[in-house]
Amino acid sequence: MPEEAYWETLLDVPLILDRLGIDARLRDVVEFGSGYGTFTIPVARRISGTVTTFDIDEAMIERTRQRAAAAGAYNVVYVVRDVFADGFGGEAGSKDACLLFNILHCEEPVRLLAEAARVVRPGGAVLVIHWRYDPATPRGPNLEIRPKPEQIVGWAKETGLLEPEGPVIDLPPWHYGVRFRRHLQAER
Repeated sequence: MPEEAYWETLLDVPLILDRLGIDARLRDVVEFGSGYGTFTIPVARRISGTVTTFDIDEAMIERTRQRAAAAGAYNVVYVVRDVFADGFGGEAGSKDACLLFNILHCEEPVRLLAEAARVVRPGGAVLVIHWRYDPATPRGPNLEIRPKPEQIVGWAKETGLLEPEGPVIDLPPWHYGVRFRRHLQAER
């Protein structure tokens, strides 16, 4: 992760949350990768339930905890865990949404999307953002591993659990987003 203040200049968090439809209609949300809490705290303020945030780095969880306490966001559950090794845990279908932000350049994106779909209730959302496939972006993974929107849509379909909900979403200055809906049980 780059330095915190610089990192936060690269994201228009209110615009991203607005365009992804993150608001009080969502009760419980799970987030993969808290980082500095850049999204955790604003999401916690918008939803009507709890954000459970995971990170493999204990220092990132602690920083998120500090920022949430300072902001008065007490509806956050913090978990240090390698979700690739151990999954999200928790009950299947227990969350309204799962946030996968800037992470699907990982080695097993289909597996991560399937785990996200598992924890989301039928009809719930898996919300993805990623860096644009553009060498002008000031950060992000190498273009060789940076996924294009159509790759992410293809991976989600491979899970057999997710379908895109609308077109790719423009998230300036450097990102795009995709909303996926978890199949209803009758669709499976």
